[in-house]
Amino acid sequence: MRLKDKVAVVTGGNSGIGLGIAEALRNEGAKGTITGRNQKTIDTSVQSLGGNFVGIKGDVTKMDDLENIFKTTFEKFGKIDTVVVNAGGVVDGAKMGTVLETGEENYDQYMALNLKSTYFTVQKALPYMNDGGSIVLIGSIAGHRVAPGMAVYAAAKAAVISLAKGLSLDLLSRKIRVNVISPGTIDTPVFDKFVPEEQVDQVKQLWVNLIPTGRIGQPSDIGHAAVFLASDESSFILGTEILVDGGATNISLMK
Repeated sequence: MRLKDKVAVVTGGNSGIGLGIAEALRNEGAKGTITGRNQKTIDTSVQSLGGNFVGIKGDVTKMDDLENIFKTTFEKFGKIDTVVVNAGGVVDGAKMGTVLETGEENYDQYMALNLKSTYFTVQKALPYMNDGGSIVLIGSIAGHRVAPGMAVYAAAKAAVISLAKGLSLDLLSRKIRVNVISPGTIDTPVFDKFVPEEQVDQVKQLWVNLIPTGRIGQPSDIGHAAVFLASDESSFILGTEILVDGGATNISLMK
């Protein structure tokens, strides 16, 4: 119970990696809030978490929603010890493409969700956070190894990795640590957004073939790393990135 009596906020905690993080935090004794934009999945996830977490509907690209998330959490629990800035990824209805295809509107949408919202989630959390707390940003290995058509997303995630360093410096006086977890390929519902159902298993196997550990990642893998960064065990770590990718970034299987 490394997080017993700790209060956490996990943005985008209603599915996928975010829910895996919330489950891992709960298993170590934490309680708190998960957020998302879909009330149905929020309710289902809160139920699965067994009463340790409450759900707040909100859009992290909207300042009023962010303010409400942290104000409401503080009013209910009396403090906030950990914030996991997980919300991000694919923008519904916005094309992710090459520089020849991505215009200003889609550029702004991807930066708003994957970089701007990260910065302002941290800013809006700070008035309610305990000194000595931990902030965990969710980056991506795309910040190191970009795939075709993902230049803007990759740039945003690379900036998130850098942001952790600057924010840690800004918050030294409050002893609030900021670190990054960068997931590799993780088994989440996002596959269903891009791949026809009958091809999902085949596409996942293609990714597995590139991962040195020989398996696709699970949300719980990210959750375990988040527990470590939220706990006192990582008190001497700040401004650092943990790659949770099965070795895909640093170890090449190419022959």
